[in-house]
Amino acid sequence: MRQPTVLKLTLLLLALLRSWPASAGIVKAEDYSSFWIWGGVKSQPVLSQARSLYILQGQVIEKKQQYKSKVMVIAQGMTVARFRKGKVWLVYRADTLHWTPEIVQTLILRLKHWQLSGNPVVGLQIDFDVRTRHLREYADFLRQLRTRLPADYQLSITGLLDWSTNGDIEVINQLTNIVDEVTIQTYQGRKTITNYNTYLPALKRLTLPFKIGLVQNGEWQAPEYLESNPWFQGYVVFLQNQPRM
Repeated sequence: MRQPTVLKLTLLLLALLRSWPASAGIVKAEDYSSFWIWGGVKSQPVLSQARSLYILQGQVIEKKQQYKSKVMVIAQGMTVARFRKGKVWLVYRADTLHWTPEIVQTLILRLKHWQLSGNPVVGLQIDFDVRTRHLREYADFLRQLRTRLPADYQLSITGLLDWSTNGDIEVINQLTNIVDEVTIQTYQGRKTITNYNTYLPALKRLTLPFKIGLVQNGEWQAPEYLESNPWFQGYVVFLQNQPRM
């Protein structure tokens, strides 16, 4: 074999390795381009290569009172910043689905505030750990939210690994015309779920755009079939504060 041919094959192999960072091992943030930025997490150099940022902005909670309950938004996460490139999603955690029109309007105003500050805001992400038996109720909530959200904002949600395994797959796939993407989390808290790989085959049943959520410094072994799945849209890495060297 001539030397130029060997060189070309070597360069091709290196290019393939770089384009498939999630094949095995420890999740290194520098190998990815989409990140969650949560409250209390310090800025990292990898943000300079970000193509998509999911930025925590608050939590929707239901506060129980003596004779009634009140749903409110608790501000969390970073203040309005300026990201000139890529896509910016604002993330709200939800502890309840009993949202009022005022809650939705508060979130819309926050989206507009970030947008008017020069950020490439594309939409809203809801982070709600709904149990599989309540998926139908969650789907109804998302339908209503979609009608209240301006058409120029996309809607994203996070999802649990057992949705596609133990949940009603028909209900999940009906979200296709409601949400623009779902990011399936392979971690709990700040660590990778021990048996996450046992849930992955069920992802073949999904027929809506999905991403895989990884945790920085966690574990990940990508199944061979994932990259060829037409609904797979890539990865989002949950950034963590790094230990001092």
